Amino acid sequence: MSRTSRTNLRRSRMALIAAGTLVAAAAGSAAAAVPFGTTAAAAAGCTVDYKIQNQWNGGLTAAVSVTNNGAPVSSWQLEWSFAGSESVSQGWNATIAQTGAAVTAKSLSYNGTLATGGSASFGFNATGNGNSTVPAAFKLNGVTCNGGTTDPTDPTDPTDPPTDPPAGSRVDNPYAGAKVYVNPEWSARAAAEPGGSRVAGQPTGVWLDRITAIEGADGGMGLRDHLDAALTQKGSGELVVQLVIYNLPGRDCAALASNGELGPTEIGRYKSEYIDPIAAILADSKYAGLRIVTTVEIDSLPNLVTNTGSRPTATPACDVMKANGNYEKGVGYALNKLGDAPNVYNYIDAGHHGWIGWDDNFGPSADIFKVAATSEGATVADVHGFIVNTANYGATKETNFTIDDSVNGTSVRQSKWVDWNRYTDEQSFAQAFRTKLVSVGFGSGIGMLIDTSRNGWGGTNRPTGPGATTSVDTYVNGGRYDRRIHLGNWCNQSGAGLGERPKAAPAAGIDAYVWMKPPGESDGSSKEIPNNEGKGFDRMCDPTYTGNSRNGNNLSGALPDAPVSGKWFSAQFQELMKNAYPAL
Repeated sequence: MSRTSRTNLRRSRMALIAAGTLVAAAAGSAAAAVPFGTTAAAAAGCTVDYKIQNQWNGGLTAAVSVTNNGAPVSSWQLEWSFAGSESVSQGWNATIAQTGAAVTAKSLSYNGTLATGGSASFGFNATGNGNSTVPAAFKLNGVTCNGGTTDPTDPTDPTDPPTDPPAGSRVDNPYAGAKVYVNPEWSARAAAEPGGSRVAGQPTGVWLDRITAIEGADGGMGLRDHLDAALTQKGSGELVVQLVIYNLPGRDCAALASNGELGPTEIGRYKSEYIDPIAAILADSKYAGLRIVTTVEIDSLPNLVTNTGSRPTATPACDVMKANGNYEKGVGYALNKLGDAPNVYNYIDAGHHGWIGWDDNFGPSADIFKVAATSEGATVADVHGFIVNTANYGATKETNFTIDDSVNGTSVRQSKWVDWNRYTDEQSFAQAFRTKLVSVGFGSGIGMLIDTSRNGWGGTNRPTGPGATTSVDTYVNGGRYDRRIHLGNWCNQSGAGLGERPKAAPAAGIDAYVWMKPPGESDGSSKEIPNNEGKGFDRMCDPTYTGNSRNGNNLSGALPDAPVSGKWFSAQFQELMKNAYPAL
């Protein structure tokens, strides 16, 4: 949820990825290593690792890795036949076609070249009856394997042979040169939507928004399940897994839709029942070869700046959290414990430009981040960077106007939309805030992430140039990509679209554009819905609500008929695809 000082925006976020009906009881993972070529001296040989990551009555998700043991190739084609009625519905990192039971997976432009010993990985979702098995044989570039498959094994079974990857070397930007984990649960939901296969292979964050999420809430995948699945996606290269650490005591004190399970004083439970078990799993040497990126406690620390004290936007709950210090203590404890693993990269949530871009929020927010990062045994060395726009809708870049423009002698800063903010978009804010954070004591090498999952604002309403120069307001409103009614609106926004696809190092100081909020997961319910997750009803998610001081007493701009935060919202997902920019 976003907040600002003047209108104190309330920013959105989501809850844990709850398991949907598509991913009921996973059936374990099947794996097979299949040698190709008749002898060691044959012209071509390879190894295929085929794992069924998840299987349910109606479908499956599989990951495949191909290692070239023969002469180098510039492109590859893998063929196999299903033994049952499986039908591929969506794939990633390969072009997959199927005729009857026969399947062909072809390399893409970026992964076709395989040196001797080189590997490529891809995956797919398929429909099925829940009884899929590992294919009996494969062909790579027309060469048939003479060997058989090994018995299927479950990689989570402690009796399996050890397959621990070597520990990876710590790097400046964990996203550089790495793939990013595709969450099979989200991917299956996306692929089940009409047109969803176009984006179902994109990487998204895994939200740990309650204690039960660690082991797997409501029958869904737990943390170890995701990390084990990541090992199969990793292949021989580097892979990033994105986790959202989100369960502070008194969570999200200025909102209701994303309140949490722990009360304001339950810092002990947060430490012992939530952070400690996560830290223990991440410290397992089995996962040392993964690059694990954590987004630490969204919508927490800036609340202590903007929603406390004598400000008009203050709330009693935020005053309580400021007084007891449990936000700073909780964040510090998480940074300290999670940062003990050398392959964990902690990124603190830093709000967004429409929340802390104002002068009276900008500096104080940096200061409070420093307090948290040096609490409970943490140091600034435990902070690899910061993330902005998590689960929010602020445009990455506004190109039709700048903060330095003026119209008839009136600065853009004086427009109703900008309202004296110093930033017009997330990228300029992230780059400036990075400089500020370094100035208060964070390392000069920190990087920034921008969540672009829902800030594309494409479609027919996307402006193609600046607005009319009749006034500063017509100029800004006519040219801005962000089409919200008000910058303070944060819940299930009508007209929003998918933004820039995840990519590494897109701009100076920016480690990556990411989809930390999984598109299609609700920000909050449009009406009160009883639930066992501690999530309340916030009227900012009600499309009939006429607003408050945080959004200038405007309509909320929310979509109707939304479920509780974190639950799948098909209408929103369809709207995001329709309004994607770049277009799908």
